[in-house]
Amino acid sequence: MIERRTMFKAAIAAGGAVVLTACSGDGQSPETQPPPVETPPEATITAEPAPKAKEVSVTEPVQVTVTKGTLTAVALTNSEGTAVKGELDSAKTTWTSSEPLGYGKTYTYTATASGADGKNAEFTGSFDTVKPAKVIRATLNPIDDAVVGVGMPISVKFDEAVTDRAAAQKALKVSTSTEVEGAWAWLSDRQVDWRPKEYWPANTEVDVAANLYGVHYGGGRYGKADVTTKFTIGRNQVVKIHTPDHEMRVYRDGAQYKSYPCSNGKDADPNLNTPNGTVIVMTREPTSIFDNERYGYTDLKKKWCCRISNHGEYIHENEENRANIGKRNTSHGCVNLFEADAKDYFDSALIGDPVEVTGSKVKFPTISDVMDWLLDWSTWQSKSAL
Repeated sequence: MIERRTMFKAAIAAGGAVVLTACSGDGQSPETQPPPVETPPEATITAEPAPKAKEVSVTEPVQVTVTKGTLTAVALTNSEGTAVKGELDSAKTTWTSSEPLGYGKTYTYTATASGADGKNAEFTGSFDTVKPAKVIRATLNPIDDAVVGVGMPISVKFDEAVTDRAAAQKALKVSTSTEVEGAWAWLSDRQVDWRPKEYWPANTEVDVAANLYGVHYGGGRYGKADVTTKFTIGRNQVVKIHTPDHEMRVYRDGAQYKSYPCSNGKDADPNLNTPNGTVIVMTREPTSIFDNERYGYTDLKKKWCCRISNHGEYIHENEENRANIGKRNTSHGCVNLFEADAKDYFDSALIGDPVEVTGSKVKFPTISDVMDWLLDWSTWQSKSAL
């Protein structure tokens, strides 16, 4: 009996030791245990471009996006603290900027979001936009609200040479009130023109957008600004001159409208011919001064002058050549008219009216910046960069 009781007490003691060990854990008191780890919010905010990005395009929109939550605030500011406009989508998961960025600037974005788990998430970062070696200005013609003839080309001219012509051409868009087939052609590394395959339909409304800001022309050169224009094609009027006939005929909608006796460039001297080819009225000048020391005249004033090329040819009055008008070709390349006829034609003319010349010994040279109708359609199309 004594031995059994002794063994029972030992067992109790052993059991007590086991219980004590289980209750005390690792032996640390509650006051010294580490605090519980807090789980991060489920919502995750990201941005494109990513933080610390360099050479960012100024035209690509900035986007801030959240997953597993909704955006509660988004701000994008430039180096001066000016806010960039933007909008949230209907789900409030994506914010997108709605205006171009500036060249060579640092932008900072901050955003907060409420997660599906009820917790708030925060995000911040910055990026740098591209800094051009140079910005290049472009101009667009015709200008806003102009009314022009059916041969008028659209012309974009650049201050400096464009290396990446395809990039520049992709930024150009022509919209018309009636369907018109046409194409862009590079006439030099500083000029690209659009012309229709055939003359414009009369009364067509034309809207041109040259979205060139942010376009890389190559060599670190970028477009300075977007340019646009809206203009209208006027009535269909075409001048036709067959030089041996000594007559200038004016057509409206394909039918002869007016006819004027004229004297054209001297037939015997190819250097003085009024050349063959289709050109356009480029300027309308009530008076103009003509100088050509080679042929012995300077400061010669003439009235009602319509320039038709950069080669030196005009349609204008020349009462000093009255005896030859309608009879012989005696000018130095211009189309001479009687003063009353020159005024009558001048009043009817629009910039961009076609002038078709035939019958001469030579052709207009294709060296001018206005050579659009001197090139056949397949040649014109071959000058596209796309």
